[in-house]
Amino acid sequence: MSRYFGTDGIRGKAEMFTGEFLERIVRGLDVGNKRVLIGGDTRESTKHILENLELSLINNGAREIGNIGVFPTPGLNYVMYSLVYDYAIDVTASHNPYTDNGIKIFKYTDDGGIKLDEEERERIEQLLEDDAPLNLFEPHEETMVYDEKERALQYYAKHLMAGFGEKADLAGLKIALDCANGATGIISERAFRKLRADITIINNDVTFGRKINDGVGSTHIEGLQALVRNGDFDFGAAFDGDGDRCILVDESGAIVDGDQILAIIAKHFGLARLVTTVMANQGLLNWGASNGVEISMTDVGDQNVSQEMRAHDIKLGGEQSGHIILPGEAMGDGVLTALTVARIMKETGKTLSELAREMKKLPQVLVNLPVTDEEKAKLAGSEAAQEVTARYSEKLEKVRGRVLVRPSGTENLIRITMWGEEQDVINMLADELADELKEALRNGND
Repeated sequence: MSRYFGTDGIRGKAEMFTGEFLERIVRGLDVGNKRVLIGGDTRESTKHILENLELSLINNGAREIGNIGVFPTPGLNYVMYSLVYDYAIDVTASHNPYTDNGIKIFKYTDDGGIKLDEEERERIEQLLEDDAPLNLFEPHEETMVYDEKERALQYYAKHLMAGFGEKADLAGLKIALDCANGATGIISERAFRKLRADITIINNDVTFGRKINDGVGSTHIEGLQALVRNGDFDFGAAFDGDGDRCILVDESGAIVDGDQILAIIAKHFGLARLVTTVMANQGLLNWGASNGVEISMTDVGDQNVSQEMRAHDIKLGGEQSGHIILPGEAMGDGVLTALTVARIMKETGKTLSELAREMKKLPQVLVNLPVTDEEKAKLAGSEAAQEVTARYSEKLEKVRGRVLVRPSGTENLIRITMWGEEQDVINMLADELADELKEALRNGND
């Protein structure tokens, strides 16, 4: 198992990203004579990490370095392709607090892929695991360093508005945006105002600091809900710190999450297939079955979704958390998602609540079952545990519900997620399943 690379790059406490740690990452990339684009979000540690990355890239012989500073993750990826950089290195911990940070590495490929291959990840892992001191290189005098910020903004803004055509706009829509004091603050207002929407924007500090995701944005939606509810808005959109997520709020203040957004977009554009994860609300699966939309499911993580989309040429995918990968996109883009839904509202004349009503969300409950290391490891191979889970799955299937049992990747917990028609019923069934599962794991002899 990889110690450093997760489904979303390398992530940890900000102090982990020392100059030597970054040097090892860059050394593992083999950037000699390559063009590398760098940028990140607004957390205070990002500024220093970008400075050290630039130095490491120079030391390791990168031919050209484009630094775009604060920039949304999907925009960085798009600009990498538009300006033909070999790699893009993104400094961000997404929706995590400012005390964390991370590194996402994108690689230019002809098929639009964005992940490093296994060999490249393994090379970086080995260098990070190696305790031997590095032999540092002398700065490469021929390396060219460019401030690409303004050019990158121009390319990205044009991309965000490309789907509207020359005459289409959002005039008449009153929209609230919560930028989570993150990277979307540099572009979202520009894009929506260019399309003549009436915009109110909150949490829009784009300086390096400690405000990112702090009680705001897509993981803390309450402030946006109150603003929309009290301000006669058509809808609101909340992004996360690096801008790859979007959660919407309809005109009444009700949340419209990634599952509902997938249904809205698939229906409007007549898409017959989409990809989601095992955490999708059962209501989305029921909606797909009722509307002839084939839904493929993957493990949690937008990278898993994007891989499935590319493997089977599926145009739309996403997660309940608001990662929506739109047709033609390599990854989730929160601002583009909000613009796309606004465009659908404009074209149909429907409110967001009317559009969201197409998919009936089922109540869901999450129960975290504390277990020992031994019990957690035993889950996959326990026939008794599988029999218990299968019984409850059969009960729920009869009412178009569902249960998902999965071990936590980071804690001594087994997570039980259950969907069904009635909240009280699934609350009771989930607790019963947890008790029976605990007993099966404790006493079984599998």
